[in-house]
Amino acid sequence: MTSNETPIKKFSPYQVLVIVMLALTQFTVVLDFMVMSPLGDILMKSMNLKTSQFGFAVSSYAFSAGISGLLTAGFADKFDRKKLLLFFYVGFISGTLLCGITTSYPMLIAARITTGLFGGVIGSIAMAIVADLFPIEQRGRVMGFLQMGLGASQVLGIPISLFLANIWGWQSPFLMIVGLASLIWLTILIKLQPITKHLDVRTDRTALTHLLHTISKRNYRIGFLATSMLSLGGFMMMPWGSAFAINNLHVTTHQLPLLFMVAGLSSLIIMPLIGKLSDQVDKFKIFAIASLWMMIMVSIYTNLTPVPFWFVILMNIFFMMGIMSRMVPAMAMVTALPKLQDRGAFMSINSSLQQIAGGIAAGVGGMIVTQKDKFSPLEHYNTLGYMIIGLSIICVFMVYRVSRMIKGQQKEKMEIEKHAVPIIE
Repeated sequence: MTSNETPIKKFSPYQVLVIVMLALTQFTVVLDFMVMSPLGDILMKSMNLKTSQFGFAVSSYAFSAGISGLLTAGFADKFDRKKLLLFFYVGFISGTLLCGITTSYPMLIAARITTGLFGGVIGSIAMAIVADLFPIEQRGRVMGFLQMGLGASQVLGIPISLFLANIWGWQSPFLMIVGLASLIWLTILIKLQPITKHLDVRTDRTALTHLLHTISKRNYRIGFLATSMLSLGGFMMMPWGSAFAINNLHVTTHQLPLLFMVAGLSSLIIMPLIGKLSDQVDKFKIFAIASLWMMIMVSIYTNLTPVPFWFVILMNIFFMMGIMSRMVPAMAMVTALPKLQDRGAFMSINSSLQQIAGGIAAGVGGMIVTQKDKFSPLEHYNTLGYMIIGLSIICVFMVYRVSRMIKGQQKEKMEIEKHAVPIIE
């Protein structure tokens, strides 16, 4: 073990159970959002949608999720986190059910808004639970496992969803998610213990003043900005992934499930490794290296013309490595910023601003990317790539500031503990 490494602290059996339950909730919520990308080409063709209309369908979820996060931020630290998770998860299930029975574009927009109002808050609740139950020395690995929900959704969820969509229509994947999420909800109800430690730190602040108090803190605002910048790139590119692969790279609809499956499988392998590494070495260094890697992959991928399918798969694997290797250390760092009594509000606002930024990015992407007809190649996709590279450079600087603040907090805490007077009974 080098001097820069810290000992690995093992998880307790209950901590493992919590990780599994949270990872499964993340799997369903991520799949519900992620499946819009591979279904994008089917949706645009079946409903005769323009790229701007599909972009609005994606951004409507993000905007409603962002608004919901802001509205619930003031209340997030005033209730048992288990009860909050159960409430919003059942709302998410209801919204997803609406997606599964919709038959028109206005109904689709209404269903996505409903799903976003509830689903957009679940991630922030999960992050608050992680911060409550896991010390900073374990959070890199926890984030690695939770982010595996994205990989699992691509390995299992998206190929199965595309298979169902090809047989029973694009609505069927949402009905599959409803069934799975209902089982997970029951498991959380039975197995998860109440999470109320934050309630012991009493505060007389109202919901509104608690929200304003959280926003007013400079350190928190820097964290909010860093994670908002982090989400811009993904939302800007992701909605057009399947349409670009099919119409520009000439990937067939039968090859598309395999493309998502292989990319997702690679992330399942990478995530735990990155999580473990970020608990042993400097998290910002990992983030910076991954950001540089991602920028190189973006510049190559968005300028591709028809190439062999094996090369498309390889590029997607490399692309996924960069994206996920940024997310794990960045989120592990951000969770260390808020104090115990502010965590719920911080995570809600943080998730909210991420969603709103993503909604703006999806809307902007829909205006930049154009398509002459539903079978022609996407145009100006590389313009999005150049914009993402610029945003990523700014994001590296912002996450560096977060890293410095966390190290300062840890140093201050060590100084306080060093000079603390021991209590003699």
